[in-house]
Amino acid sequence: MRGLRAVLRDHVVVIGALIGCAMWCAPASAQSSRPVTLIVPFAAGGPTDTLARILSERIAAELHTTVVVENVAGASGSIAGARVARAAPDGTTITIGHWGTHVLNGAIFKLPYDVVTDFEPVAMIAMGTQLIVGRKSLEAGNLKEMIAWLKANPGKATAGTAGAGTGAHVAGVFFKDKTGTDFQFVPYRGAGPAMIDLVAGQIDIMFDQASNSLPHVKSGAIKAFAVTSPTRLPSAPDVPTVDEAGLPGLYISYWHGIWAPKNTPKEIVGRINAAIVAVLADAAVKQRFAELGQEIPLPDQQTPAALAAFQKAETDKWWPIVKAANIKPE
Repeated sequence: MRGLRAVLRDHVVVIGALIGCAMWCAPASAQSSRPVTLIVPFAAGGPTDTLARILSERIAAELHTTVVVENVAGASGSIAGARVARAAPDGTTITIGHWGTHVLNGAIFKLPYDVVTDFEPVAMIAMGTQLIVGRKSLEAGNLKEMIAWLKANPGKATAGTAGAGTGAHVAGVFFKDKTGTDFQFVPYRGAGPAMIDLVAGQIDIMFDQASNSLPHVKSGAIKAFAVTSPTRLPSAPDVPTVDEAGLPGLYISYWHGIWAPKNTPKEIVGRINAAIVAVLADAAVKQRFAELGQEIPLPDQQTPAALAAFQKAETDKWWPIVKAANIKPE
């Protein structure tokens, strides 16, 4: 009986996928009757949410349907990850994720899903970096002075993160190790809420995605001490690299991608990918991404296969580092 149930369940999954494919593989001129939900694994207002909202309306136009952005925050993005992993593989649920959600989480948390095998890569959408930033009133004018201030106040400074095990947390742990400093991590439900408190002076520093920090740096609401890449950002040419600021080699690439649930048919993945590729080629989108410190990958890096290969390379690179540093959820 149990075997019969498994067979029937498998047939239901196959039939559902075929129905979804029939819907999605219709001519582009046909209006889809079912909207697409784009899951954002963090709170509204953060950098990942910003990218999702820039893309969603344009993707909807390409797919001739509605794309609804839904924020499912918590547990460093793993609540959203579990939801998408369980979703029907019919193209009606996709997720935006990044270095933290689809690489680091797998090394740090005991997850009810696999960050690699339980998703279908759809497209790489952006390559970004982090900024090392601080509150406006912080008693430091550059990175060396910031490090000196931290050493003079061990254990007293606070660093905002989007939760334990997120990119901001991991970057902070490596920063501590590299500089011999000590400070407290303050977890939030997303980078957006953390940035609100940094601007208000409630926390001292952040290791933050450039897309989240740059508007506040440009307005003078916070200080930027360095960018975690070997080259300066065109959108923030006055911010030195970590090499120039005296902390060489602290490179962190904060890339973003789009994934669908495992077993989503290739035809559906291909159609969503084609829509994303078309959107990323739009001049207005390129300009908006550049303003946020995001670089759009080259077309040959936007394919599902390219995202899968890049995610594997990042996993091979970062998992040993995270585990050697014994980074655990707080």
